[in-house]
Amino acid sequence: MKVNSDMILDEIERMVRPHVGIWDDPFRILITAIMSTRTKDEVTDRASLKLFCIFPDVKDLARADAKIVADLIRPVGFYRTKAVTLVKAARMIEEKYHGNIPDRLEDLLQIPGVGRKVAAIVLSYGLGKDAVAVDTHVQRISNRLGLVRSKTPEKTEVILRRKIRRERWNEVNAYFVSFGKTICTPKRPKCNLCTLRNYCSYWRKHEGSR
Repeated sequence: MKVNSDMILDEIERMVRPHVGIWDDPFRILITAIMSTRTKDEVTDRASLKLFCIFPDVKDLARADAKIVADLIRPVGFYRTKAVTLVKAARMIEEKYHGNIPDRLEDLLQIPGVGRKVAAIVLSYGLGKDAVAVDTHVQRISNRLGLVRSKTPEKTEVILRRKIRRERWNEVNAYFVSFGKTICTPKRPKCNLCTLRNYCSYWRKHEGSR
């Protein structure tokens, strides 16, 4: 069955009503995104709140003691390593970019702790640039719905950038994350609530064959 990316995004929007918008502070988005790797969202949210209460901006975090940062962001996964990375990232932003978050992918990727997913999140949510951020939700749902046949986020990003109209790139992460948390969950997805199940490889394998 041929998959239409506009139809999929429209249906997901109808099902979960995701919010897409630019956040206030690209620096905080970057720091939170670095912390979020291999960590549940609710844990990251609590840790970032504690961190920004003590170190609210680039200048403060660039001068922070990594041990204090580690205590603040615990129990984020690999919190000690990430604490060192966060301080290094802030220092580079302060020294090389004069405290401003760069708006080019190539520059963002030079910052410690920043890979393509984090860079895309910063560009999309923090700076309003067109970008496709591929996290675990986007990777899983894109494959289930037949938008991609890919085992790596990097390849998935390339395919989605080709298949989805550029003006809708910034919808992808927000829509798929909301959809992935509420309906198309990793285990025991709520296929009975999903209007896209006829396109879904998981449903055809586990439910549609019954």
